[in-house]
Amino acid sequence: MNELTDIYKRIEYLRNKGVKMKEMADHTNMAASVLSSLYSSVLPTYIEQVKNGIGEEDALDYALSQVNNVSKKRLLVSLKELKEQLYQLEPAQVVGQKSNPVLAMLTEEMAHSTQDAYNYSGIYMSYSLSSSMQALKAEPYLICPSENNEYVKVVHNSAYNITHYGTCLFSNHQNAYLFFNEREAPQIALFTIYLQLPMYDFPHMLKGLYLSLDYNRNPIARRILFVKYSDSTSLDDFLELKGRIIPQEELTDELLPYYNYTCQKEDCIKTCSVPSPRLDASDLEREKKLLEI
Repeated sequence: MNELTDIYKRIEYLRNKGVKMKEMADHTNMAASVLSSLYSSVLPTYIEQVKNGIGEEDALDYALSQVNNVSKKRLLVSLKELKEQLYQLEPAQVVGQKSNPVLAMLTEEMAHSTQDAYNYSGIYMSYSLSSSMQALKAEPYLICPSENNEYVKVVHNSAYNITHYGTCLFSNHQNAYLFFNEREAPQIALFTIYLQLPMYDFPHMLKGLYLSLDYNRNPIARRILFVKYSDSTSLDDFLELKGRIIPQEELTDELLPYYNYTCQKEDCIKTCSVPSPRLDASDLEREKKLLEI
């Protein structure tokens, strides 16, 4: 059963070169779900069992018992052909630059995300905890396809009247990732917003996590809430809106639930640099105590 290990290594090689599982499945005339189960569960479990001294037959039986869509009989019959077909498939050559599978995947997903953008396009008002005081921060965001429809454009107006432009990826109708650089080029200071996508069309509210750096350039994460303000994707309409810091005494009945959801003690996760010549486990405890102050 040496083919099993060879097949796993070949699939891993092709994936690292940017070849999609669906492309491999189409090339080998195999259902994508079956090939995915082989790669993600059956084959690594089989290899691990064999390394632990389990016989090949028992190792394969155990690995197959972990999934319900792979037939042992069909697998053993097709092993040789599957291996040959995978070795016939070669990744596309990147001309003029070194291939980076992560960048290639991001570029491809940017184009695919424009197909989902219509469901979330529009102007949103975001709510999160202010970094400077115990108050609600309200900032507008625009989500829409780019002018050439090559990626999803996102724009952010900060509470300090600074406009940032970025991009967004939608993943499997479950998650969205908004990426911005809050510094002028060539400096990079990324802030990222991770949103959960509800299972219905044209949601009026999205919730997630806002990941950035604090004033000391240390990582920080906060809850964030996106509330639909308008279906307009006009940049002019968006730029009329300004971000602001809303003190607790100015919270309205409409804003109070947003404050209670995003601005409580457990809604902010911080880290800090704790200098120590030891850099051991005691520093972790000391950091948590400092953050409680």
